[in-house]
Amino acid sequence: MKGDIKFASALTVQSGSTARDISAAIDDLIEQLQGQGFTHEIDFVQIFISAKFTRAAAFITNELKQILRAKVLIGCTAAGVIGYDESDGAGTEVEGEPAIALLAAQLPGVELRPFVLNGTTRGEWDAMLGDSLSFRRAVGITGEVKFVTVLADPFSTPIDDVLTAFDMFYPNVPIVGGVASGADEPGHNVLIYNDQSFHSGMLGVAFVGNIVVDTVVSQGCRPVGVALDVTAAKQNLILALNGRPALDELQRVIGDLSEDERDLFRSSGVFMGRAINPNAEMLGRGDFLVRGVMGVDPKVGAIAIGDFFHPGDKVQLHIRDAAAAEEDLAMMLAPQTFYSPAHGALLFSCNGRGRHLFNRPNVDSNLVQEAVNGVPMAGFFCAGEIGPVGGRNFLHGHTASIVFFRSENSTQ
Repeated sequence: MKGDIKFASALTVQSGSTARDISAAIDDLIEQLQGQGFTHEIDFVQIFISAKFTRAAAFITNELKQILRAKVLIGCTAAGVIGYDESDGAGTEVEGEPAIALLAAQLPGVELRPFVLNGTTRGEWDAMLGDSLSFRRAVGITGEVKFVTVLADPFSTPIDDVLTAFDMFYPNVPIVGGVASGADEPGHNVLIYNDQSFHSGMLGVAFVGNIVVDTVVSQGCRPVGVALDVTAAKQNLILALNGRPALDELQRVIGDLSEDERDLFRSSGVFMGRAINPNAEMLGRGDFLVRGVMGVDPKVGAIAIGDFFHPGDKVQLHIRDAAAAEEDLAMMLAPQTFYSPAHGALLFSCNGRGRHLFNRPNVDSNLVQEAVNGVPMAGFFCAGEIGPVGGRNFLHGHTASIVFFRSENSTQ
């Protein structure tokens, strides 16, 4: 019988980026892992390093990999990191301070298949993503893949196209991860795979074997008004809704909302959700891919949205604010209370959430911990979050994307 999988997490916050701070950070992380019984046979480490430690990122990960003798280690630099305080069973979100968070795992019966995707030109990316043989050769994943976690550089990676290729050539495989947020310009993010560091591209790890994952994607919105039928569209332009000019119909729906809801649109912007399954009899939270309204063309009554549309799609207005985001995540996490205990978790939260959205710390991480009664966890504040909605993988914004790990030996 296969042994059970085991996870441990560690989080350290240091005062600066001097050699003394870096050494102390490494020692602190190792001490925390050893306190959880992780002294050897570590199969997997995923690590998130504050941008304050960018210059030392490769050194930190090399030291940790050697000391921990980790078989596979991936990580990236981040605007902020997320961890778990075992002493009080609470989540901890560190924004704007030098910090490192990691999740480590012992995974008997699980095969790890790491990969790096890094095209230097658009032509190289197109060739890599264009057909099954090329993509499977580049990714190098074989077997029955249960789950993939990825980290990507936003300036060099056509992330939407990569996810489309995964959906096409590895169908029904959930992908959860985040976009590195440690830099505001190309070439300054750091992605780590074992003893290699990259400043572009995407890397990830596929999990095969004795593992079960459950993914949660909370887009931080709630639908308002009524669902509308797209009756004319061209790429990202909705030209007609319910047979009328799209802008006219949108203004009619907004006019029927409450004054409080209209105030929220004025303060936080207008968002539109596209139903993943437009033929579903009932549509609610989690049934839409939410994108921002980019603009309108009053001359033709068109609405421009950050997505592509076709006649027959169904859309609905969404409101995004702190209350909606907290409520939505709590609702999406509610089923976890009925499942067997999770062994570990990764949390990828938008860098527009945290204190920026909630005006108080640790909201996302504490909601996760409350749902699973304390579990080793790590994550970071991303420049884009990756997770499945309706059986397909997407790049999101303003979202919390989470994966819970359980073994096949545990029952739900």
